[in-house]
Amino acid sequence: MERNIDKEPKWYALKVYAGYENVAKRNLENTIEKYSLQDRIFEIVIPMEDELVEKRGKKVLVPRKIMTGYILVKMLYGDDIWHAVIHTENISSFVGPTGHPVPISDEEARRLGLDGGKLDAKVDINVKIGDVIEIIDGSLSGFVGTVKDINLDEQKLTALVEMFGRESEVELRFNQIRVKQ
Repeated sequence: MERNIDKEPKWYALKVYAGYENVAKRNLENTIEKYSLQDRIFEIVIPMEDELVEKRGKKVLVPRKIMTGYILVKMLYGDDIWHAVIHTENISSFVGPTGHPVPISDEEARRLGLDGGKLDAKVDINVKIGDVIEIIDGSLSGFVGTVKDINLDEQKLTALVEMFGRESEVELRFNQIRVKQ
């Protein structure tokens, strides 16, 4: 019997119990370990964004879940893996018609800050410490900052952004910024 398995890894959305996204992620990580699925499930993401809020009279960036009740999983889906994933505690179903998983489109994956489903996709950007950048995606879109630190492996950088008359450090993904000329 031939197994129906994706040829390329794709992102899938899983419906989880609202408020239990972190627990569902941990439980799925345990399932991956228990059934040796590391060669099929590559990444689990709880979609987050930074939100500017006032705490004790100061403006601070706080991470906020943008899709309560969902986690995103990058995997080589196949009929044989459905049972292991769906029977993980705190996961109720794959997103798709009548429980049949439908992968997230590349466009939607990019909008969510994912890599579009391509394994090890990297953003090719020429940025160095001291460069002036413009934030083009996320809650700080439109702000300008100066690069303070760069992490090529994680495709992230730290920038100093002036907000409300003071500079704040902000961590950004490469796909959220554009180097200003």
